[in-house]
Amino acid sequence: MANLKEQKFPEVQGGGSLILAWQIKNKTVLVVGGGEVAAGRILNLLNADAHVVVVCPSEGLNPEVRHRIANDGVTHVDRVFEPQDLEALPPTGTSPDMVLVAVDDPAASTQIWKLCKQRRIPANIADVPSECDFYFGSVHRDGPLQIMVSTNGKGPRLAASIRRWIGDHLPQGVGNAIERIGELRVKLRQMVPAIEDGPKRMRWMTRVSDAYSWDDMCALTDEDMDNLLKFYQTNKVPELHVLKAMRGGKVVEDLDVFDGSFGFSVVA
Repeated sequence: MANLKEQKFPEVQGGGSLILAWQIKNKTVLVVGGGEVAAGRILNLLNADAHVVVVCPSEGLNPEVRHRIANDGVTHVDRVFEPQDLEALPPTGTSPDMVLVAVDDPAASTQIWKLCKQRRIPANIADVPSECDFYFGSVHRDGPLQIMVSTNGKGPRLAASIRRWIGDHLPQGVGNAIERIGELRVKLRQMVPAIEDGPKRMRWMTRVSDAYSWDDMCALTDEDMDNLLKFYQTNKVPELHVLKAMRGGKVVEDLDVFDGSFGFSVVA
């Protein structure tokens, strides 16, 4: 084994955040407040399939929050926050899994933060980084693709600018291509479900992802994906024109692929 002092390892860069994709589907999130910031938080939560409960007097709701309550299944409690909200929320009567505070009252916000800490409920107090268990970054969304840019609470507007730049430079159709790859993975797992086949599945899917362009991936039909799966057992990945030639029920043996007419080759 090489001397540890001779090995190169990444340098530690303190002061960052652990960026995670938090799965809150079907979990209950309490939003205190009903203004513009709360509206953005609520949309993020609904995109993640959370159950959202908004505690705010009706006169404090902005038009977007009113719309979410009326149309998107958001539960509204028409009053100011009370400590018992951390114990039981409608309609389930359970405590929240997460709390987001977006009100123009620093003292009240800090009190809610302290109550959340006592109950070990993760919380975010808008615009107060020191009273946050987590931050909201600026997110680019294209179907299943999500890219978050975070400045660790130091420059939200800069994060938004960087996010827009990234979005403008991504290939067209990248979200659709990822969707197709996801469908192919599901089909492959159904075809080869054994746990011990996991490493081989991952290696083959990596080769498939590297073999086709974004546009090519988007253009794959369900028949193309079924035909592509036929190459899994031999650990091969055909070129796109071979898959197109197999459309209509043809199999590789039916194709005159070795005389150069299709230029058949297999990605190494």
